[in-house]
Amino acid sequence: MPGVSAIIICKNEEQQIAGAIESLLWADEVLIVDSYSTDNTLDIARRYPVKILQRPFDNYSAQRTWATDQASQPWVLMLDADERIPEDLQQEMQQLLNSNPNQPAYKIFRKNYFMGERVRFSGWQNDGVVRLFDKSQCRYSDKQVHEELVVPGEVGRLKHKMLHYTYKSLPHYLDKWNSYSWFAAKDRLKRTKKITMYHLAVKPFIWFFIQYILKLGILDGKVGYTICSLAATSVYMRYLKIWRMQEENFTID
Repeated sequence: MPGVSAIIICKNEEQQIAGAIESLLWADEVLIVDSYSTDNTLDIARRYPVKILQRPFDNYSAQRTWATDQASQPWVLMLDADERIPEDLQQEMQQLLNSNPNQPAYKIFRKNYFMGERVRFSGWQNDGVVRLFDKSQCRYSDKQVHEELVVPGEVGRLKHKMLHYTYKSLPHYLDKWNSYSWFAAKDRLKRTKKITMYHLAVKPFIWFFIQYILKLGILDGKVGYTICSLAATSVYMRYLKIWRMQEENFTID
């Protein structure tokens, strides 16, 4: 069976890191790529048979690319600290690798939890990420956020799902939400010519309608309304930040 390097990129994840590591101890190698945590993340990680590396964080694509280059095994399983690999998914991946995989990369769907509740709708019902891949064939795209794995060929799909505990606390979530909207704004800055009321008012409303009504966020109750509202506000904040960067002649190296 081809070997697997499991990678966790993190910063200040003392509440999550142990659970993430424990779900990966079956892998041939576990790498922790830390962006200079100031809490107890690394003290907790050192309790486990893992390799710890540190690198300043610039953006998600660069961080995942660098982490992939440090892997000693031919296959990589990329994880965030708030994700878990349950036993049924672990067994499926091991069986897949034992059978000489036909595809260079595989998408893993997620069971999402927010504010302690399972999110079944709100646009998250088909949430999947490409996280298991042959590192010799795949590379991450050059994007600030929502980075994509460039795969030469068809992407396979795994049957079992990973667990995703996306909410730690409201301040933590809002910090991450603010950071993502900045990265998204930088990604779109060069291809957005002029910000209008369409960007600031219409697009956020359309996004909320799609997520809350068409994608049934209304069925997720208060959590669904919160998720859809934050998603719509993220669209507004993205274009507000683009508008201000344009006014201030912001450039991206």
